[in-house]
Amino acid sequence: MIELEGVPELIDPVMVAAFEGWNDAGDAASTAVAHLDREWKGEVFAALDAEDYYDFQVNRPTVWLDGGVRKITWPTTRLSVVRVGGEKPRDLVLVRGIEPSMRWRSFCNELLGFAHELGVEMVVILGALLGDTPHTRPVPVSGVTSDPDLARTMDLEETRYEGPTGIVGILQEACTHAGVPAVSLWAAVPHYVSQPPNPKATLALLNRLEDLIDLRIPLGELAEDARAWQLGVDQLASEDSEVAEYVQTLEEARDTAELPEASGEAIAREFERYLRRRDGGPGQGPGGLATEGGDGSYLRDTAGGRTKPPKPSRSESGTEGSEDEDSGAPGPSGPGPAEPSASAESTGANESTGSTGSSGSTGSPGSTGSTGSTEPSSSPGSTESSRSHESTDSSDASDSPDSSED
Repeated sequence: MIELEGVPELIDPVMVAAFEGWNDAGDAASTAVAHLDREWKGEVFAALDAEDYYDFQVNRPTVWLDGGVRKITWPTTRLSVVRVGGEKPRDLVLVRGIEPSMRWRSFCNELLGFAHELGVEMVVILGALLGDTPHTRPVPVSGVTSDPDLARTMDLEETRYEGPTGIVGILQEACTHAGVPAVSLWAAVPHYVSQPPNPKATLALLNRLEDLIDLRIPLGELAEDARAWQLGVDQLASEDSEVAEYVQTLEEARDTAELPEASGEAIAREFERYLRRRDGGPGQGPGGLATEGGDGSYLRDTAGGRTKPPKPSRSESGTEGSEDEDSGAPGPSGPGPAEPSASAESTGANESTGSTGSSGSTGSPGSTGSTGSTEPSSSPGSTESSRSHESTDSSDASDSPDSSED
C-alpha cells in the first residue's frame, strides 16, 4: 500500500517520465524532465528502493564528500511534484531515473501505484533514439500510443512495433493494461553526433509535450543552447568533406520526405503555437507559465476504467485545455519511431507503425557501423553516461554528483 503524506491534492495531474539508458540518446529525454523539475521548482516526495531494481555492477553507486563527511549516492528513480499555476492550472508528477536492471514489472506497478494514489489522468513518457536525421533540420518527434481510442482522439500514431523494447515500451503497455491513458514522445537524434548533451532534441521534446498537455513550458536558455549546438556541429561538419556530403544527402532526403507536410493545416498549427506564446507575455517565474522572451517556435518540428481520489474544484482554475497535437514528421529512414530495438552498433529499428527493418545510408561518415535506423542501443549518453539523478539517505537525495565509474 502506497501512502503519500504531505502531497497536496493535484489539479488534473499528468505524469511525465524519462529514463537514462537505452531509451535516452544524447540524454535528450532525461534532460527534458530535469529542465521541468528545475524551472518549476519540483519537490521530491518519493524515491524507489534502489536495492529492488538496480544491479550495482551496472549502475554503480558513487561516493562523495559533504563537509568532510563521506556519503553514498545510490542509483534510483525519483518522483517529484510541480504546481503549475496560471489561467489553466495543471500539476505535473515528474519521474526521473535510470532504466532499471531487473524486476521491470514490479517497477512499473510501483509507479502505477503512485499514479493511482495521485489521481494521474495521463502518463507521458519521453524517449530519444538515434536516426538518419540531419542536425540542420527540425528534430522529428513522434507521438505514439497503444490505445486505439487515444490515437484517434489525440491524433497520435498507434504503435505496431514488434521486437526488443526498453522500459519506455514496458511502462506504456503497463499503463494501457491498467486503464491509464499513456503516450510516448520520441525525438530522433542524428546518429553521427550522438554525444550528449543535445539541447536541440530536448527543446523539440518540450515543444511537443507543451502541445500535448496544453501548458506553456518555460524554456529558459534552451533555444540559445540549441542554436549554439547546431553552429558547433556545422563547424565540425565543414571540416570534413565526407561528413558534409553525407549531411547534405540526409537534408535532401528529409526535405523530399517532408514536402507533404508543407500544408495549410501544418502552417496553421505552428501559427497557433506562436500566438499562444506571444499572448502569454514575458516569463512569470516559478509556479507560473514562464517562457523565454524570444520566438518559442524555433527548432520546432511541424511535421479507462480506474478509480482515483476526488480532484479539487475547477471553479477557480478554468477549464482543462485541449490536447491538439500533430504527429511527428518522418525522417528519411521511414515512419516516425516509437521505441528502441536491438542493434550491434549504434542504431536499431523503427518502432512506430510496425516497421522493424532499417533503411537509409550505410557506412556513413561518423557512424560506427550500423545504418540509418531510429534507435539507440548503447550510444554515448545512455546507460554509462550519467548517474546524477539518484537518491541517497533522505538528507542528500538531490545533491548527488555525476558519476561515470565502471
